[in-house]
Amino acid sequence: MMPTISINDSHRLPLKPLEIPLRLLLGPGPSNAHPAVLQAMNTPLIGHLDPAFLELMDEIQSLLRYVWQTENYHTIAVSGTGSAAMEATIANATVPGDVVLIGVAGYFGNRLVDIAGRYGADVRTIPKPWGQVFSLDELRTAVEKHRPAILALVHAETSTGARQPLEGVAELCREFGTLLLVDTVTSLGGVPIFLDAWGVDLAYSCSQKGLGCSPGASPFTMSSRAVEKLQQRSTKVTNWYLDMSLLRKYWGKERTYHHTAPISLYYGLREALRLVAEEGLANCWERHQKNAEYLWEGLEDLGLSMHVEKEYRLPTLTTVRIPTGVDGKAIAQRLLNEHNIEIGGGLGQLAGQVWRVGLMGFNSRRENVDQLLSALQQVLPK
Repeated sequence: MMPTISINDSHRLPLKPLEIPLRLLLGPGPSNAHPAVLQAMNTPLIGHLDPAFLELMDEIQSLLRYVWQTENYHTIAVSGTGSAAMEATIANATVPGDVVLIGVAGYFGNRLVDIAGRYGADVRTIPKPWGQVFSLDELRTAVEKHRPAILALVHAETSTGARQPLEGVAELCREFGTLLLVDTVTSLGGVPIFLDAWGVDLAYSCSQKGLGCSPGASPFTMSSRAVEKLQQRSTKVTNWYLDMSLLRKYWGKERTYHHTAPISLYYGLREALRLVAEEGLANCWERHQKNAEYLWEGLEDLGLSMHVEKEYRLPTLTTVRIPTGVDGKAIAQRLLNEHNIEIGGGLGQLAGQVWRVGLMGFNSRRENVDQLLSALQQVLPK
């Protein structure tokens, strides 16, 4: 006979319905999702091997190829946040001892360094002040010196708001048999990207920024050159969950079970991608650019300045210099408490020096810029 055990109720939370404040999310992410995306995520669940769900997966792949402008067969959504997709690129393309050359001009360049080191890579870096970008000549000098198996660059550095030009980099990589890996977390959907034309071999992104969805279903793609390296590995990919030799069979024709997909998140991602396609990619890019320029003009009218040169500024994320003598955290807190507007603070070297303002996906609208500028005018010292 089983002994009787009493239930301990001392840690039970109050039983009341979930209540979350309505915020305007104008930080570095997540951004507010489109109402149609939220509605899609309320769709009843079906099985992750249901024919209808497998069809939805095909649609996600096709739409991801569109927004990335690629024909890569292996283009999927990783069941995890953008950091999982980031790790997937390193895990699958790197074998111990590979020289991995990483451009570090911000927080997420450093994250790539950390991840690559954990997979046994011989990590080399190209340093640059945060907020600046690498010239093609600088990249050539570094690639010629290190002869890397992989060159990793952050296209849109979320910590600085800088956009790294990629034209001509692939041709340089091809000269030395180097794979080109690119972070597009804060650029996909809001900044012009041409993966095939630029010769990118590995790329990753997230769902909660330019695509305007909930976090947790993250775009990942690899070229035939990257797939060839994966197939030639003499050892298994160290990370089982992110092993693309296994995930390819779930997303490919085999439809082999790998894991239970986050079904509701995939519903939302599919709808978010459909909205981008419906608007048209060029129109979507233009909307982000125009609204960013409107924001920059308004911030300058308030006496504020931007951290990144205009030529390399991201339309999706703007770093605003905090004026001398102003408590940046206090201003951000007042925006949240008094106006329900979230903006971000600086990371790493830029901590306490900048605010990060995002205009991404559904949130990239003129009325949101007006709302933020009006609130800033009220909370900033005269």
